[in-house]
Amino acid sequence: MSKENPLITRDWLAIERTKLANERTFLAYFRTFLVILGTGVTILKLEFFSDLKSYGIILIIVSLILLIIGIVRLVKVKKTIRKHYNL
Repeated sequence: MSKENPLITRDWLAIERTKLANERTFLAYFRTFLVILGTGVTILKLEFFSDLKSYGIILIIVSLILLIIGIVRLVKVKKTIRKHYNL
C-alpha cells in the first residue's frame, strides 16, 4: 500500500488474520512432526517392536522432512504477505 492510501482497520485486521492462519498452519506441521517423531523413537526404543526398527527410522526421517516443509512454508508465506502488502 502506498503512503497516500494507508490501510483501513478492516484491511489491517485481514492481514493479521492471514498471519495468524500462517502460524497455525506451521503449528499443525510441528504437532504432526512431534507425533511422528515420537512414534519413530518409541519403535526404536522398545524391544517389543524390534522387528519394526526400519519403520522407526523411516518415521524419524519423514518427521524431519515434515518439519522442514513446515518451516519453508512458514517463511515463504511470511515473505509473500510482506511483499504483497509492503509491510
